[in-house]
Amino acid sequence: MSESRSASPAGRRAAGVSYEHADASYFEKRGLARHAGAWSLWALGVAAVISGDFSGWNLGIGEAGWGGMFVATVVIGLMYLLMIYSIAEMSALMPHTGGAYSFARSAMGPWGGYVTGLAETIEYVITTAVVGTFAGLYADAITDDLFGFTMPLWLWVVVFYVIFVGLNSAGAAASFRFAVAIAVISLAVLGVFFVLAIFSGRFSWDNLWNIAPEGGNSTFLPFGIGGVLAALPFAIWFFLGIEELPLAAEETHTPQEDIPRGSLMGMWTLLVTAFLVLVLNPGVIGAEEISDSGEPILDGFRAIFPNSSIASLLALFALAGLVASFQGIMFAAGRNMYSLSRAGYYPKVLSLTGSRKVPWVALLTSAVIGVVLVFGLGAIRNEPGESATDASVVVAGQLLNVAVFGAVIAYVLQMVAFLMLRRKYADVTRPYRSPVGVGGAVVAAVISALTLLILPFNEAYRSVVVGVAIFFAIGLLYFALYGRHRLVFSPEEEFAMTHGLHGHPESEGYDATERLAERGEDRAP
Repeated sequence: MSESRSASPAGRRAAGVSYEHADASYFEKRGLARHAGAWSLWALGVAAVISGDFSGWNLGIGEAGWGGMFVATVVIGLMYLLMIYSIAEMSALMPHTGGAYSFARSAMGPWGGYVTGLAETIEYVITTAVVGTFAGLYADAITDDLFGFTMPLWLWVVVFYVIFVGLNSAGAAASFRFAVAIAVISLAVLGVFFVLAIFSGRFSWDNLWNIAPEGGNSTFLPFGIGGVLAALPFAIWFFLGIEELPLAAEETHTPQEDIPRGSLMGMWTLLVTAFLVLVLNPGVIGAEEISDSGEPILDGFRAIFPNSSIASLLALFALAGLVASFQGIMFAAGRNMYSLSRAGYYPKVLSLTGSRKVPWVALLTSAVIGVVLVFGLGAIRNEPGESATDASVVVAGQLLNVAVFGAVIAYVLQMVAFLMLRRKYADVTRPYRSPVGVGGAVVAAVISALTLLILPFNEAYRSVVVGVAIFFAIGLLYFALYGRHRLVFSPEEEFAMTHGLHGHPESEGYDATERLAERGEDRAP
């Protein structure tokens, strides 16, 4: 039996798409292995996001001042908390690797699933590139301080990609063990910084208000309400990626229980660290001074230990936070591309897993895209008198907004999916139910949509947002002309097509619908 061939007519078309038959060998070549529990997922989620505490968020202070960034972080923190409760419910209902694509597929059909999945691909692939950029800036600053050694940023990024494509390709067990270790190290580094900031005598509340207000505004909101709106995308950087944990469903022992627990533990951890960083880091350095820094935690250590190599040694540990997120977001990028490829939305070669049961083709592809983006944007930027470091920070800010652009599209669609699934699947058993319910999902959707509308109005980043919109259009054209005719009954598609009757790989394995069809027992509606 061939791996993939034209399907029998019955039950093989839906909403303008068509399905191919995939036999057992198709899924054998695309298998995953279960290794994770709730604490492993907590570590993966924290590791994936923790770089947001080390770099990137501070650019929002340049848009809004400290007070404006504080307000933006409160709003975005609320959005994420409400959203994670909603995603936890959907992930327990649909325990397969598709994550956001899976939720939207069951709620809105194949087109809704594809658009949501494509938005998450943009989010995770670009986020990995942003984290790699900030990690390169940190690493170069540290090696320059300690050894007088520097490398071009793009070469640092290549080094990180090579190392972590290798680590992620070593197997899920190695990825989860690394996530646990690096998450603990990263939190310990932040804890050391918090203690030093409080007890070193360097912290001053006055440092938070040292940006001169414009147009009669206050020192709390030096750029007014408009600044708060402009800071929303940067506040997202504190939390972006915590929603990735449903992508680990088929690598989790009991996903219906562990993904909600791991997601919520991770979210509360990140809320605490985000507000501590937001207060203490600029309180040590100064809001104006930190607003364009490429390595704000390193600058914080330098302020506490001036004229001392201790700062660079501590920052070497601070690099762990960026390394953690690089590995964690790369995990998400690989699983997102894997799930869409396994279902036929992307070229099927991207979902091959090999003997270690890891989607190595998807990981390698996302790495190549990331390197090209970092190198390409850096090469075409040529501002007279601008230092390489300043240029790199601008490039990172541009990529950050691209990642946020993809993320907020996925967020809006996931909350819409939640609302639709509450009605469409009202009678299906939910192992976990969101305590904030429909109202929480509505609030999260509104905040996400507001952030999406704001992005094109930031002139500094408008060109890259337009660029990613063009890429999005190309992706939609690909699906319309090619991908929608070659879908496969992966678990995500089985669940949607059978209204939850099948598509539970943790209990019935893969291709249940196909096996029933071969026996003439296909009961798909």
